[in-house]
Amino acid sequence: MNDDYSRAGAAPVPVLRLGDVLLVTLQGDLHDGTAEQLQQDIVEAIARSRVTGVVIDISGVEIVDSFLGRVLAEIAANARLLAAQTVVSGMRPAVAITLVELGLSLPGLRTALNTEAALELLGRPDAADPRREPR
Repeated sequence: MNDDYSRAGAAPVPVLRLGDVLLVTLQGDLHDGTAEQLQQDIVEAIARSRVTGVVIDISGVEIVDSFLGRVLAEIAANARLLAAQTVVSGMRPAVAITLVELGLSLPGLRTALNTEAALELLGRPDAADPRREPR
């Protein structure tokens, strides 16, 4: 069952719980206020639900600027303090190039090509192949 942890009217980005993982799918460019609200929503959802992982799918994001890069790094740092790992999935090549050109390192963030691979990185091997037996 999916639980929506975003505040009604406050943040247009839903934070969904899938078992012990939060899934956040970003679509389009985020305004600074929305990104800050999302950061707060994710941290509160981790604390409330005691999940062990966060997947942030950025496949729908065309541009990651230095502010959004910093917000992603802060989400990972906050999640780590609450005993959760963060994986960013779906990064476009142009976004990766931009992050390197900006000199941004994203400490604490792991990356995956897609959401399935991100779930596998978080220790859910059954997410990539539904026929596989859970470990």
